[in-house]
Amino acid sequence: MVRKEIAMRLPPPHQGLEVKIPSFFRCPISLDVMRSPVSLCTGVTYDRASIQRWLDSGNTTCPATMLPLPSTDLVPNLTLRSLIAHWAASCSRTAGSAVSSVKSSPGGLVRQVESSGADPSPALRDLAAYLSDDDIDEFEKNALLGAGGATEAVTSVLPRKGEEISVEGVEAAVRVLAAIVVSDGIEDANKKRVVAGLGVDAAASVASLARVLRGGSGLEARIDAAGLAEFLLANAADEAKMAAAESSELVAELIRLVGPVDEKGTLDRKAVDTGLSCLAAISASRRGARAEMVRLGAVPAVVRALHATTEPGASAKALRILESAVSFAEGRAALCEDAEEAVPAVVGKMMKAGRDGAEAAVTVLWAVCHRYKDRRAADAAAASEGGLTKLLLLMQSGCSPAARQMALELLKIYKVNAKSCLAGYDSKTTHIMPF
Repeated sequence: MVRKEIAMRLPPPHQGLEVKIPSFFRCPISLDVMRSPVSLCTGVTYDRASIQRWLDSGNTTCPATMLPLPSTDLVPNLTLRSLIAHWAASCSRTAGSAVSSVKSSPGGLVRQVESSGADPSPALRDLAAYLSDDDIDEFEKNALLGAGGATEAVTSVLPRKGEEISVEGVEAAVRVLAAIVVSDGIEDANKKRVVAGLGVDAAASVASLARVLRGGSGLEARIDAAGLAEFLLANAADEAKMAAAESSELVAELIRLVGPVDEKGTLDRKAVDTGLSCLAAISASRRGARAEMVRLGAVPAVVRALHATTEPGASAKALRILESAVSFAEGRAALCEDAEEAVPAVVGKMMKAGRDGAEAAVTVLWAVCHRYKDRRAADAAAASEGGLTKLLLLMQSGCSPAARQMALELLKIYKVNAKSCLAGYDSKTTHIMPF
């Protein structure tokens, strides 16, 4: 049979030189060289074994086009089979040995990851490089992640017990998954597979992310883990979101991420933004998770980030976190403990973080200065440069009625008369006087 001839002529997978495999020789499902190419009614050709498994699993669509299949008949593609046979024979003659690229094909890498007892780290690193390679067709990547089962294979690595896989292996798996969720070329359906895979054992997956955040090989690995946590918090089912939000280990590492990252105390913009995104998502969750975040030191870390960042989006996230924190006595105490640093940071970003950020800033100041009347916070607010001007500008900016009322009440901490107000607020707009 021709099928057997191809199997015999394909270079053995454990020896030889690397050669370039024509992309149309690869099965869209396994991404391995096809041994028995067959075509569906949609016109797409697959290896018989791969497409048969797809159909036997109950699927009624073409895995490449996702079109419904009015017929599941498999028609042998004799022309392609002949071309593959000639190519395989040519490789054997010119190389004189096997082709290493067959061994390290994407489908083969997935099988190495799935293999029990084997260290998946090398295969995972190769998969990450494959998914990050801009020269590889996005169709092939999506086929590997979808019908090829790569996503499920990689997500299954994270819940493995600590003694079964090193932190390097976990880090390599996180790198693959992070490459999936951040890529514009990866289909949403495949990104959802990441969420589903992580959600199978959400607590174990979250523990693995915290492990990389704590002991990753560098800042890039930590950012990848935080980015994956952010994706989980934004897209997972409620149970998985809660597993992340209520993980003290993960929250502590996210707080550490938004703080200084080296002995000089410098901040990395991407690390800060990603960490703040996660903490902002957690601050919008259950009260218990928010209280734990405050207990673990989120307030001083976020204040440091607020001072350092110049990005409006990051500033808005930081202000929303502080808004959540001051709803607790412990959060207010943490902010007021270093009011001379925290309050000016809030005032300074009030008009630099968009409308949501501005209203969050007003809420923070109103909570500590007006409602709970902390003297340190009120003095720091009154002494902050431009505080009065910013409040008046906010009141004229079309803010919500609640924010306007809070701003009006905050104006009372400025012990000034009408004349000094006008002197400090020179504008062509209509003036809103505090008294």
